[in-house]
Amino acid sequence: MKKLTSSLTVLATAAALSLGAASVAQTDDHTVKAAFVYVGPISDHGWSYAHDQARLAMEAELGDMVETTYLESVPEGADAVRALERLARTGHDIIFATSFGYMESVMEVAERFPDVKFEHATGYLSSENFANYNGHFYEGRYILGKIAGMETESNTIGYIASYAIPEVVSGINAFMLGAQSVNPDVEVKIIWVNTWYDPPREAEAANALIDQGADILVQHTDSTAQLQASQERGVRGFGNDSDMSAFAPEAQLTAIVNNWTPYYIERVQAVADGTWETGSAMGSMESGMVQMAPFANMSDETRAVAEETMAGIIAGDIHPFAGPVYNQEGELVVAEGEVAPLDMILGMNFYIQGIDDAYPN
Repeated sequence: MKKLTSSLTVLATAAALSLGAASVAQTDDHTVKAAFVYVGPISDHGWSYAHDQARLAMEAELGDMVETTYLESVPEGADAVRALERLARTGHDIIFATSFGYMESVMEVAERFPDVKFEHATGYLSSENFANYNGHFYEGRYILGKIAGMETESNTIGYIASYAIPEVVSGINAFMLGAQSVNPDVEVKIIWVNTWYDPPREAEAANALIDQGADILVQHTDSTAQLQASQERGVRGFGNDSDMSAFAPEAQLTAIVNNWTPYYIERVQAVADGTWETGSAMGSMESGMVQMAPFANMSDETRAVAEETMAGIIAGDIHPFAGPVYNQEGELVVAEGEVAPLDMILGMNFYIQGIDDAYPN
C-alpha cells in the first residue's frame, strides 16, 4: 500500500502548536479524513503516546479507507478552539479531541460545523455531532493499590496527581480502596502538580514524596519522570497509560495500559459506512480498553493477588467501589452489598475514609 504524507498548518497566538506529519493512506472518494488533537507530545510515552499508537494501528488496519492527521502539544482553551476550527475547515470528517480540558472547546466548534463528527475523550458533554468516550481506568488503579499495599515496607505511598477532576479523584479513591483491602495501615500522600505533562515538575514531586518516606509511587500524569526518579532513588512505582518499563526496568511494578485502537477503528469505520451516531462510550478491562503491563519487581504472592484481582474484575466478580464505602467525614456513600453507580464515579468529588489530605478546592 502506497503511503503519502499529510501536513497541516495550525495558527495559534498564545503558543505554537506542534503538527504531526502523519503517514496516511492514499486517498480516494471514499477515504475518511480523521484528525487527532493531543494535549501533550506523542513522545510523552503516556497519555498522548497511547492515543497516537492507536491512531497508527487504526490506520494500518483500515488502510486506504482512512487518512489521518494529528496535532500534538495543543494547549487547552483558545488554542484548542483555533486548532479544532482549522481541522474542521480543512475537510476532516471526524476529529478526536483527547484531553478533558478540550470539552468546552469541542462543544463550541461542533455547533459551528454540524457536518463534522467530533469525539471527545474523558468528558461528558455531547450533541448531535459530538460524542464522548472514556474507560474505567479506576479498575486498573484498584489493582495498583493492592500491589502497593502489599509491597510497601514503609506503609507510605506517594501519589502524583494532575488536576482535581472526577477522573483523577476516582482514581485516587480506587487506589486507596485497593491498598486498604490488603493493608489497613497504609497511608497515601498526595501532591497535586496541576499539569498533565511537565517532567521536571513530576520529578520534583516524586523526590518530595520519597523524602517524606514513600517507598512506592503512583502517578496520574503523562511522563516517565516519576519512574526514572524512583529508580534513581531505589524505590518502585507504576507507569501510566502505557508500559514504561523500558525507562525504569528495576522500578516499574506494572502500568495501566490504555488501548484505544478498537474504539478508533469502530468509529472511523462507522463514518465510512454512514452509520456513525453520537453517544457516550465507556470501555473497561472486560472490553479490553483498560489493560495492565506485565507484573514485575514484586513477590510471587503479590503477583498472584494482582492476577486474581484482574481476573475478578474482568469476570464482573470484583468492583473497586463495592460497599461499604465511607467518605472522609465517615458518612456511608455506598452501602454494603451495593456498588457505586457510574454517575457517582464519573462525578466523584470527595475523598474516601482513610485519606488524610484535605480535598482540593
